[in-house]
Amino acid sequence: MSRVANQPVTIPGGVEVQVNGQKVAAKGPKGNSEIEVNGLVSVAMEDGSLKVASNDSEKKSIAMAGTMRALLNNLVVGVNDGFEKKLELRGVGYRAQAQGNKLNLTLGFSHPVVHDIPEGVKVETPSQTEVVVTGISKQAVGQVAADIRSYRPPEPYKGKGVRYVGEHVVMKEAKKK
Repeated sequence: MSRVANQPVTIPGGVEVQVNGQKVAAKGPKGNSEIEVNGLVSVAMEDGSLKVASNDSEKKSIAMAGTMRALLNNLVVGVNDGFEKKLELRGVGYRAQAQGNKLNLTLGFSHPVVHDIPEGVKVETPSQTEVVVTGISKQAVGQVAADIRSYRPPEPYKGKGVRYVGEHVVMKEAKKK
């Protein structure tokens, strides 16, 4: 039994949420977003919060109720506060530079890496070795950060590469003679 779906999604001040059948739209200080609710789940507005319930007692619909509750919470948090992922580049000559909707990366390859930033996600480079990915969609922000990291994931011998801020990379010992 999903206990996640039992908790209501609280709607903070300054955020408007509209439920139209299986569509839930949210509008807040960071922007607008909407989500399509799965058919196995019903959503209702009660006392300034969203309540999620499964339509029947099957295992799949109970699990989907918990999933939809988490997605609705991410929707409300995204339009109110937004999401952010920070990346850092470690390595000699590793640099990042944001230009419009492109991110130019120098990661030790013989060519520069140019990453196109999708709509709804913003990338900033406070310094040459820091990248900050922000947006209202948790999934989009996480995917862009994972795509940037995948160009040069941290390697276990020197620790060079692109890593999340605070990520611990287990270092290996070099081969001995």
